[in-house]
This record gives sequence, structure tokens and C-alpha cells, in this order.
Amino acid sequence: MIRTVESPPPVSAPVLAAYGYCETVTGQQARNFAYGIRLLPTAKRRAMSALYAFSRRVDDIGDGALDGEIKSARLEDTRALLTRVRAGEVEEDDTDPVAVALAHAAKAFPIPLGGLDELIDGVLMDVRGETYETWDDLKTYCRCVAGAIGRLSLGVFGTEPGARGGDRAPEYADTLGLALQLTNILRDVREDAAGGRTYLPADDLAKFGCSAGFDGPQPPEGSDFAGLVHFEVRRARALFAEGYRLLPLLDRRSGACVAAMAGIYRRLLDRIERDPEAVLRGRVSLPGREKAYVAVRGLSGLDTRHVSRLAGRRQL
Repeated sequence: MIRTVESPPPVSAPVLAAYGYCETVTGQQARNFAYGIRLLPTAKRRAMSALYAFSRRVDDIGDGALDGEIKSARLEDTRALLTRVRAGEVEEDDTDPVAVALAHAAKAFPIPLGGLDELIDGVLMDVRGETYETWDDLKTYCRCVAGAIGRLSLGVFGTEPGARGGDRAPEYADTLGLALQLTNILRDVREDAAGGRTYLPADDLAKFGCSAGFDGPQPPEGSDFAGLVHFEVRRARALFAEGYRLLPLLDRRSGACVAAMAGIYRRLLDRIERDPEAVLRGRVSLPGREKAYVAVRGLSGLDTRHVSRLAGRRQL
């Protein structure tokens, strides 16, 4: 007997153009992210590009040079657009390609759009110049700007039917987002300081004599900057270990996408650990060939199989 496969419904020209715009934005502004999502089938890759393009818009408002009140107003305007998307009020001929693509993606996949509200809330924290006394305080921010993205992405990926522990997938996706965000914070500590932002918890800065901040290529005098970095690296590694439990719950290509994106950040973490002061001298990054290797490794399923083996041992 020949099994027929249903084709997905055709995508209209305006929606294709909207997705094309979002994919261009993603390719130009999110090199690490783009390495991962290129491993996805077309429909999922387009949906992820729409999520990224909307998130990029929110981030750009927060990072821009406008007055805080104007930023806040624009973020609320973006929230109003999200409300229109959620209500199904964005037509295919709308002049905003990001809205058109996101609206189509939200119909095609069970994306929890409330996560984008959380992202806006997190960027509003930046606009208000909030600082964080403890790791628990910082976790609240990280869950808004990164954990939410993990949960949104899971709406596109889905989980394998019958996967053991599938009900914990949102928790793992959230935790993996925290791991990526803490890695970002370590990598960008000098850049953020130049912009007047401090994300690392004040408790941790005080513990390692770094409360004076990072306004130059050298650590604060008398501080244990390497100790601070290694402390945060250990925290990030624990988050990665927990978040990686998501991989066996995903289909092969979605798992490859997550493994590629997370793998790039884990290698960044390795570089930061080897030379902590490098983050004060410039932006730590990976060469393209190393990112390509991580993508191939993800597609091979090596990371997924490793996590599955560890999970099996824990159950013995």
C-alpha cells in the first residue's frame, strides 16, 4: 500500500515576502541563531525567523539612543501590535512584514505569544536601568528576555509524541535560555558597562571585589575578576546541563537546531573560562568554521545521544 503524505497548505505571496524579510533580518543580525535555524525544515525555519525579527525589534528599541519615556512608549506600541497578532487582526496585506509573518507563524504553530509580552517586560527593565542584587533577581530578568524565547521556540519545535518527560520540556527550554543569557552577560560585560548597565548580581560582584565595575580593559584593582568569571561559568554550566535535557524530547532536526545554538554558546563559555580578562579587552566570538562544526555535530545527534545516555544512568 502506498502511503500518501499531505502537503502543507500553500503560503501566499505576501506572506512569503514577509517571511523573506524576517529571514534577511535574522541572517544579517543573528549569526549564531541563524546557524541553528538553518537546520530546520522550511516552515519551522520561517516561523523562527518571524520570532527573531519581532524580538530584534523589541531589543533594538531598548538598545537605542532615544529618551527612556519614548522607548517605553514604543515598547507599549509594540505590545499593542502583539495584541493585534494574538487577536488575528493582522491581514496578509498589512504593511508590517514582521507582523504578517508572526501572525502566520502563530496560526501554523502553537506558539505561546505571551512569551513576547515577557520579552517586552524584560526590555522595560533595561529602560528603567534596573540592577540585580542576587542571582534570584537576575533570573527574573533572564527568564523574561531569554527563558521566554526558549519557550516560544518550543512552540515551533514541538516535542516527540510519547517522549518520556515531555511535560517538562517548557522548563528545560526556559533553563537553556537562562544558560545562553548568562553566557551573553559574561561575554558583554565590558560593552554593557560602557552603556551604563550592570547585570551580574551585586552580591557576586561584592564577593569578588568587583563592585567598582568594568570601565576599562583591566579588572578593578585588587579584585578577583577571574574568580568571579569562573563562579558564573560554573553556574552557566549547571544551567546548560539541565537545559540540555530538552534535546531527547525533540525531533531530530529541531534537536539539531537547539544543539547547534547551545553548542556555540557553550564553546564561547569555554573560551571565556580559559581567558576571563578577554571579555574586558573585546568581544569574544567563534570563527565560522567552528560554528559550522558545532552545527554538523548537532545534526549528527551526538549531543542528543550523550544527554540520553546520562538520563539513562540517572534512572538506574
